[in-house]
Amino acid sequence: MFHEGELTVQRRAGVEADAARLEGMLAPADLRGGLAQFLAGRTYAALAARDGDDRLWVAPVSGPPGFLEPTGATTLAVHAAPAPGDALHGLPADQPVGLIVLEYVARRRARVNGRLVAAGPDGLLVEVAEAFGNCPRHIPPRPLALAAPADGSVLDDDLVAAVDTFVLGTSHPERGADASHRGGPPGFLRRESAHVLVWDDLPGNQMFTSLGNLAVDPAAALLLVHPGTGRRQQLSGTASVRWDVPGSATGRQVAFEVERVVG
Repeated sequence: MFHEGELTVQRRAGVEADAARLEGMLAPADLRGGLAQFLAGRTYAALAARDGDDRLWVAPVSGPPGFLEPTGATTLAVHAAPAPGDALHGLPADQPVGLIVLEYVARRRARVNGRLVAAGPDGLLVEVAEAFGNCPRHIPPRPLALAAPADGSVLDDDLVAAVDTFVLGTSHPERGADASHRGGPPGFLRRESAHVLVWDDLPGNQMFTSLGNLAVDPAAALLLVHPGTGRRQQLSGTASVRWDVPGSATGRQVAFEVERVVG
């Protein structure tokens, strides 16, 4: 069932009936069948989790096809881990995590949320609670470039201006962490002030998982990747939803306050 934050945002947006038709996507996870085939063929995912100081981040994880291995109906082995220099390198186990698995060229994605039951330098093991596909809307149809982590702690304005896609991490006290995709033309993510980034919330599946989480817990994280060079930055902070914003297609805008930068 939808949690209280999701229901609050759905009511405010006037889409309760549309969202209710999708509630079956929140049924207990089953990684067999078509979803297993999709996961097994992918080479990239983004992981939302907390570091040893309980700060939320989003990290990329990648490998050859098969690095995401469903080992049962509700168990996913990830044969990769956040690299040295990444904000989530050495992340602790026994915590909620969210994965979004993306194939940019074919414009396909799936969300896998659950609990990290084991973590090491060579891989992760996730006990999955939710797993479902998402629509391809706003996914740029191009290959993903991903460079090695870089040293840095200052927000890169050129990177912010160039991105046409990023991953948003949010969390809920009972439901756990979630990673979701946001996309648009370069410039859709923009700096509003020294420490605040904003983007317009575009039409989606009306479930409002991310915005619903933010209605309960403002902790948020962004993973930005330059579409040409693969340079990336990880941002951690808090976010809030603005309503009735003039000029926005939906009237909604998200403001993200940057507290920490890695990369």
